[in-house]
Amino acid sequence: MSSRLRELGLLWPVHTVDIWRTDVPVCSRSRQLSYSSYTKVLGSSRLQHKPVVILGLEAAILMTVFFMVHLCVRKETSVDPLFYVFAFFAYTSVADLTNALEQDGYIRGFMDFYTYKGKPYLSTAYCILMSYWNGVVHFTMLLTAIYRMCRGKPFRSIALVWAGSMIATQVVLIPGIVTGKYGKSIYPAFWCNILFLMLPVWVAVKLFNRPRELPIIPADKVETEQKKRLVSRPKDLLLTLALLWAVAFTVFRGFVALECALDACFTYIYQYEPYLKDNVAFPKVMMLVFLFYALPLMTACAYGLTTPGCLWMLDWTLFLAGGVAQAQWAHIGASVHSRTPFTYRIPKEEWGLVLTLNFLYLATPLLLALRCYHDPAFFLKTVPLAQVDNDKKRK
Repeated sequence: MSSRLRELGLLWPVHTVDIWRTDVPVCSRSRQLSYSSYTKVLGSSRLQHKPVVILGLEAAILMTVFFMVHLCVRKETSVDPLFYVFAFFAYTSVADLTNALEQDGYIRGFMDFYTYKGKPYLSTAYCILMSYWNGVVHFTMLLTAIYRMCRGKPFRSIALVWAGSMIATQVVLIPGIVTGKYGKSIYPAFWCNILFLMLPVWVAVKLFNRPRELPIIPADKVETEQKKRLVSRPKDLLLTLALLWAVAFTVFRGFVALECALDACFTYIYQYEPYLKDNVAFPKVMMLVFLFYALPLMTACAYGLTTPGCLWMLDWTLFLAGGVAQAQWAHIGASVHSRTPFTYRIPKEEWGLVLTLNFLYLATPLLLALRCYHDPAFFLKTVPLAQVDNDKKRK
């Protein structure tokens, strides 16, 4: 498996050898055509000032990655189409990590031209934290999914978490760019984000339509677990209460983002989370995404914890956990990052309360997903005893 990952360039550093040597195999040369190599070459040329050229470069890189991935697996009898998407986003994750490291001053000379006439919003605190998440968390999940896929092991769960996280990234990023202060600085490279949204949506649809890999649990255990009332399941009771709190907090911050005139909303946005007023618009869009998308899912999950046989909980809790984790990571980090204007950062005297609320909001869907993943008996469909007896007689 490690040789397959090396061929894809996922476990190889950037090299400065001649990529056109004919004595080097195609897949070995492909790993040298890294994003960093392209950006380094273009960043030192006069073409860096032309936005259309930057779009063309990015399109060429994306097509090259797809082509090289295809060359590496062309001899395989059957390849899951999701493999191409995971390998593709693994490459873009490296580019995101490069951007984050350069914006924070750890490296230099790779992304200046790209943020200048390609995607200037990548220099914001929100996008820096988003890039760290893409470059570390997404990259790890993608490598894990590729590894398990190549070994013939289930990868549905990790892929659903990644899909939820990646979709959350784009549904906040794209509207935030258009409606925020960078709406007047949209260059052609911006439209690549549409592809970055459509691909994980397609992956999520494919995964939801595939049959679930359910654990084998005796029918009597499933029946016993589903007869328990909520008060007899303390973990589920606590998770239900946490979800109800998260729903209330989502509604409250949604009203705050909409500039509600209530005193409580006014006090919160000025004294606790002034980052919600930042004119980059990412925090405001995020609160609205939580209000209109995460809130219905959380409400449905609270229902699923009280009603046995909700098999959909096993998938949707993973999807929700990935989305909320990514969004909250970027929100929390950006609200204290040095790139955020001082007036929009969390006041130091309120750090304890605000960070506690935000981390609890992040932890709730993660704990729910872990509960459903490790003990799914309550959510499985029950099989009538008569049908079980008939199946045994047939055997």
